[in-house]
Amino acid sequence: MSTPLAGPLWLVGCGNMAGAMLRRWLDTGHVSAADVTVINRSGSLPIDGIRVVTEVPAGAPAPATVMLGVKPQQIDIIARTALAQVRPQLLLSILAGVENAALAARFQADAIVRAMPNLPVSIGKGVVALHSDSTDEVLRGAATALMAPLGTVEWIGEEGLFDAVTALSGCGPGFVFRFIDAMGAAGAALGLPDDQARRLAIATVEGAGALAGGADASPGALADRVASPGGSTREGLNVLDREEALRRLMQETLAASARRNAEMAAAARG
Repeated sequence: MSTPLAGPLWLVGCGNMAGAMLRRWLDTGHVSAADVTVINRSGSLPIDGIRVVTEVPAGAPAPATVMLGVKPQQIDIIARTALAQVRPQLLLSILAGVENAALAARFQADAIVRAMPNLPVSIGKGVVALHSDSTDEVLRGAATALMAPLGTVEWIGEEGLFDAVTALSGCGPGFVFRFIDAMGAAGAALGLPDDQARRLAIATVEGAGALAGGADASPGALADRVASPGGSTREGLNVLDREEALRRLMQETLAASARRNAEMAAAARG
């Protein structure tokens, strides 16, 4: 079974997503705090026991793994620092829309892997999509092993599909949160207290998601199973299914996100 690379791990930038990943790694014992260095502009981090610096540490042992967690628009700023002269075995990037070629043009590494995590990685229920041009099975296995405690890990064969993956699973939690909010608001509109409607909506989506994850049928088939002819669930589904309203809405939603990813990729190409 593959294991993460032994040696220092540098996180360049540690915002919401990278911070969620780091906390999960530390909580599960997958990564030792002693092996981690965070490089960010503020020089501070709300995680105890982690070394934090504002620039690449001079004379430090070469890192085995570097993860880029800055905003995609900051890639050229980072590329003008001493980090461009560092050559880790594995360079991971969670920069949305920044392609492998754009990373390879700016940074050195034995293998470069794009990663697209989503926020539930913080509780080990996330999705992490990976893509690399490298065929080095050891380094690909190390990337898989590092991401394993975060949730479901999927390798994406064609980098051109990464915009779609980002729109679906990367941005997806935001869309689900909005759906839960709308579902709770609809319950409140029927007379339930706001806070109770919200709790019921959250619990309903949590339970339905768990059931779908362990079912032997597709979510669409499950919807039909619970909808008796002429019953109340069927009446509600008729609204969502009319002229494929919900499908069309989600297609438009993901397409908008994918377009934005493509725009960021074009900007990173220069």
